Amino acid sequence: MPTYKPDTTTNKLILLFIFDKMEIPLTENSIMDICTNKNNWLKYMECKEYLSQLVEAKLLYCVQPHSNTQLYSITYEGRTCLSMFFQQIPISIREDITNFAKNNIQHIKRNQEYTSDYLKMSDGSYLNTFSIKDPHLQQSIFEIKMRFDSRSEAIDACKKWVDKAPEIYENIFVALINDN
Repeated sequence: MPTYKPDTTTNKLILLFIFDKMEIPLTENSIMDICTNKNNWLKYMECKEYLSQLVEAKLLYCVQPHSNTQLYSITYEGRTCLSMFFQQIPISIREDITNFAKNNIQHIKRNQEYTSDYLKMSDGSYLNTFSIKDPHLQQSIFEIKMRFDSRSEAIDACKKWVDKAPEIYENIFVALINDN
């Protein structure tokens, strides 16, 4: 847990600072994972509450593009508020957030853009859906479905998708546009 005495205002500023440093819209799952699971900067229920309050205060905004996934991002007003009060965030936490953003932004971005899921079928096989989403619209620009014989194969394929998606997409795209 943090070494400072947490208060509501500082915690909301921490959340704004995370959005500022990540520089990409984030899903609620990504936000909760960053703030609570990976770093213990905020408590889970408080983080959900602050997220809602910051949206209500128009310091963050939420869009739900052509899918069920909501994306959150910082507003101009949120950046202005943060610039006036960011010094209330302890330096150690600001440094942690800055380092975390530098080291993890690509991974988080890929996890939001390259999604996969599996579903058990009535015949005992598993149907995986792999997709690549447009980072701004969170709408699929590529989707492929495949069957696997076992749950472990389906899970392994989902794990590999995040790293293999760009290569697979490129190979299929090239194969479809080449005349050879």
